[in-house]
Amino acid sequence: MPLVNKVKEYRVAAGINQQEFGRLVGVSRQTISSIECGDYHPSVLVALKIAKILKVSVEEIFEFEEDSNE
Repeated sequence: MPLVNKVKEYRVAAGINQQEFGRLVGVSRQTISSIECGDYHPSVLVALKIAKILKVSVEEIFEFEEDSNE
C-alpha cells in the first residue's frame, strides 16, 4: 500500500531547487530528495507545508495507492 507523490513535478514546475525547497519547508535537501524518491513519507505537518508552498492541495501531491490484491 504505497504512498506515491508528485512533489518533484510540482517543485520543478514552480522553478524551485531541492535546497531552496527544503529551506522553505523547514527540512534538509536530503529529506526533500527522499520524499521525491518515495523513500520517506513526510509527517502530516510537512505534507501540509509542501502543499501550501506549492499552492495545491495535499491530495494533488500525495496519493495512496491500494494494493490490487486487497
